[in-house]
Amino acid sequence: MAKVSIAGLATNRLFFPPYIPLASSQTTNPFSTTVTRYTTMAATPLNPQPHPSLHVSGGALDSFLPAFKTLDHPYDSYPLVASNRHIETIFASKFRSVPDVRFRRECLRTKDNGTVALDWVAGDDRSLSPNSPTLILLPGLTGGSGDSYVRHMLLRARRKGWRVVVFNSRGCGNSPVTTPQFYSASFLGDIGQVVAHVSSRYPDANLYAAGWSLGANILVRYLAQESDSCLLSGAVSLCNPFNLVIADEDFHKGFNIVYDRALSASLRRIFSRHAPLFEEINGDYNIPAAANCKSVREFDEALTRVSFGFKSVDEYYQKSSSSDSIKNVTTPLLCIQAANDPIAPARGIPCEDIRENSNCMLIVTPEGGHLGWIAGNEAPFGAPWTDPVVMDFLEHLVRTKSISVSYSSKSKENKHTLPTSVK
Repeated sequence: MAKVSIAGLATNRLFFPPYIPLASSQTTNPFSTTVTRYTTMAATPLNPQPHPSLHVSGGALDSFLPAFKTLDHPYDSYPLVASNRHIETIFASKFRSVPDVRFRRECLRTKDNGTVALDWVAGDDRSLSPNSPTLILLPGLTGGSGDSYVRHMLLRARRKGWRVVVFNSRGCGNSPVTTPQFYSASFLGDIGQVVAHVSSRYPDANLYAAGWSLGANILVRYLAQESDSCLLSGAVSLCNPFNLVIADEDFHKGFNIVYDRALSASLRRIFSRHAPLFEEINGDYNIPAAANCKSVREFDEALTRVSFGFKSVDEYYQKSSSSDSIKNVTTPLLCIQAANDPIAPARGIPCEDIRENSNCMLIVTPEGGHLGWIAGNEAPFGAPWTDPVVMDFLEHLVRTKSISVSYSSKSKENKHTLPTSVK
């Protein structure tokens, strides 16, 4: 079977297999036949309701919905390309344009002497104000600042005057690995240190984050862990697998095996570049199995779950899922999923917890594949449909934050102003 690469998740080369199963093979999902929207707001010209082609819900729906300029439009996926979730996933990886961006890399040493790479847009220190809103981007598994979906989002935010930095995890985006430990869905130490570092560098700026796939899973877990102490003013989760046990089950079925093999090939390449770090390491590590893994699960069993102290790979997946974290999120959070995502199954979305959390909103598109969303004005080669939606949300948070700060400042001034007596 030919190996393929999905955007930000696999190899750099991509070949279409001789056969891709069509719509009949698509997994049944709870959003494929019904559309449920939960809102108490009446539709007006200034507050249009979401189009029926979208599933929109969440406890924060009434407060977040006015932010969006395009949700009242139908989700029009690009003809033929989006007719099948696998075709859309693969097309986005191979044919989506990769914008040219000049980066300045900063290698951040972590508390355990590991290293992550932060890629800033070159020249932004001179051209942007220190209080410009700042966006941290978290790519998917094995992804980095070179991925097309990351760069499109970066440029859209940059055009709005935002400072953007890409967080390349250990070994990803050609970042160095300096300890015998990669990153995982369970480990939140690196993202915590990155957010704190960016916050200390720009103390007057509001911080936001957006993550895709495994990066989204890590981001949501971080939001829940930090709760009211979170340094982020808002976040966006895209194509989040949420329930890693369910995602793992589907990863071994049908055409998904192709993605699994491609991802494991990427993991093998990253591991091989840093294999000497693991020589003569003690513990339950199975280094030969990691070096020759044929699936993500095999790699996680041989290396990841041991590195982070789990008794089994199943325990690692169960305890690293962000589906159980939503209830503890107190930071404004937008989740965007595709109902036909082959890697982040729709049945894993914690819809009820999102609906009951007054800080969360969920948008589910009828198509999109994984990291695809080939729809909208820039389809099929430009930015994904999600990019303007994400920016609408983030800009809304900036505006409401500014209004809140302004109101708070005026209230403090009024408290310190003595009333003038009238004679």
